[in-house]
Amino acid sequence: MIVVFDVGNSEITIGIFNAGELLSHWRLTTAPPRTADELALLIRSTAGPELASPGGAQGSAICSVVPAITPMLAEACEMCFGRKPIMIDARAKLPIKLDVEEPFTVGADRIANTLAASRIYRKDAVVVDLGTATTYDCITADGTFLGGVIQPGIMISADTLFRRTAQLPATDIVPPRKVIARRTDECIRAGVLYGAVDSIDGIVRRIKKEWPGKKHPIVIATGGMAETIRPHSAELELVDPFLTLKGIRLGFELLS
Repeated sequence: MIVVFDVGNSEITIGIFNAGELLSHWRLTTAPPRTADELALLIRSTAGPELASPGGAQGSAICSVVPAITPMLAEACEMCFGRKPIMIDARAKLPIKLDVEEPFTVGADRIANTLAASRIYRKDAVVVDLGTATTYDCITADGTFLGGVIQPGIMISADTLFRRTAQLPATDIVPPRKVIARRTDECIRAGVLYGAVDSIDGIVRRIKKEWPGKKHPIVIATGGMAETIRPHSAELELVDPFLTLKGIRLGFELLS
């Protein structure tokens, strides 16, 4: 078994894989920097002391876009599993190509998505990752990352609305009953949700117009808001909520 960590700006997602199958997963809040000891305690409390001990797992892998946390988490993984974790980032010698002007600035999560999409689906793909930011990763079937788009995430947009408007209450972002809402909280839900949906669909259509291949890419949604957005979108074709974890797992196997 292997334990993988997807460290995002809002959440750390932990997954346990056995023979390529995701057995368990957890989401933790990405808190201000913790010590390696604190992170080791969190790993043992989630994965279990038997797995999170030297010899308990084959190893671990980290994909992180939060540099302040990465070294402490790497140390915690070494404490728990008895060996250094595999790091998935732009410097890792993976069978993908970063066909962009500044390859070393490509986020680690986009590296994992490129690996997973090209190896699992084997088609040109646009991966729409709905996390703290909403990213659009343009990936060819042979594992070339062509670039993409980054825009503010859905919850960032909602949080900004709540903080900058004195009379609008914070509310959960769930599908409203109607677009023409008759309550303030429903008005907010309609604006945030459908505004995000139409923005996503519009950007995907623009990407398809510029796509270098003859066939349109498949459009894969992943990330925390993917399953909420998919039913209302005309462009998102399928949801793979753990695509990034799968890419980290593939990276571990290729680099071990």
